[in-house]
Amino acid sequence: MPKPEVSASYQEARRHWKVMNQQISKRPLSEDVERVSENPTEEREGDMEVHEDSSSVILPDGELGTTTPSLRFSKTCLKNVFSVILLFIYLLLMAVAVFLVYQTISDFREKLKHPVMSVTYKEVSFYDAPGIAFYPGKAQLLSCKHHYYDHIPPLVNPGQPGDIECTTQRINYTDPFTNQTMKYALVVQGPRDVKKRELVFLQFHLNETDQDFSAIDYLLFSSFQEFVSSPEKAKFMKDCESSYSSWKFSGGFRTWVKMSLVKTKEEDGSETVEFKQETSVVNYIDQRTKPGSDQLFFVVFEWKDPFIQTVQDIITANPWNMIALLCGIFLALFKAADFAKLSVKWMIKIRRRHLKRTRQVTNHIS
Repeated sequence: MPKPEVSASYQEARRHWKVMNQQISKRPLSEDVERVSENPTEEREGDMEVHEDSSSVILPDGELGTTTPSLRFSKTCLKNVFSVILLFIYLLLMAVAVFLVYQTISDFREKLKHPVMSVTYKEVSFYDAPGIAFYPGKAQLLSCKHHYYDHIPPLVNPGQPGDIECTTQRINYTDPFTNQTMKYALVVQGPRDVKKRELVFLQFHLNETDQDFSAIDYLLFSSFQEFVSSPEKAKFMKDCESSYSSWKFSGGFRTWVKMSLVKTKEEDGSETVEFKQETSVVNYIDQRTKPGSDQLFFVVFEWKDPFIQTVQDIITANPWNMIALLCGIFLALFKAADFAKLSVKWMIKIRRRHLKRTRQVTNHIS
């Protein structure tokens, strides 16, 4: 019976085909390698095609062994930012230096216009004896003595003429302000020894007065010796009265005058002398048996301290300090400018290098 044999062979062939398909689909890679080894010419042709395709592809920098473009760009960006920050810092420092130059010059000019008063003290043991010019009018000098250590002995026969142990001179001259009135002055040598606290004690007597208040004027000038050695004493006294101030002491009191000397140096180099005074007044108790209508005047002159005060205007601005400061500031300016110049060159160089690399990559891609 032939038909059953044909159908059985057909089905057997069909099953064999399915098994082969399954084996082909599950075939391992080793068999492919063996197949390739059996056909080397075909494999070389495929490799050539693959190399030709790969040569047209640009591999990234990371596969070439270099850093990635993003990392390179970040480093370059940080360098540029840091350079810009440094540049701005040095520009700020340059601005501060310019301001300091302007401020220094302004301060120097201001100090030149407004000098500072300087006060110095010089200690001495002896003063040049000052001159004391009294204008007693109708009053009479009864006594004049030098005492030491602030000790004045009790008065003996007050109101009566006593010893005159001082160096005195009398002079007449015309009033320097009116040039018409004659003035009479009694010039007395003042104390010298400040260490022994020398003082001069004078007593005046005024027999009668038609005024409601009685007082005697006096004038202090710097050197009694200059007055003595002056050939024109009248002119000397007129100049002293024009230059110095005058004071008064009243009758019926003991006036104690403590003097201090102040020297002032002018801008032209000349020197002026001025007296400062501290005055204390004590009431005199008249114990005479028959006090009349006359007035008694008592005055004491003494140096306050052994220090001569010197006043002068000085310019605190030192040109050498200003020159040194300006040199330092200009040196800093030049250094800052040099650094800024190098920073700009470095930034331009980095920028050119970056653009060159970009052009190379673009040309390679194209």
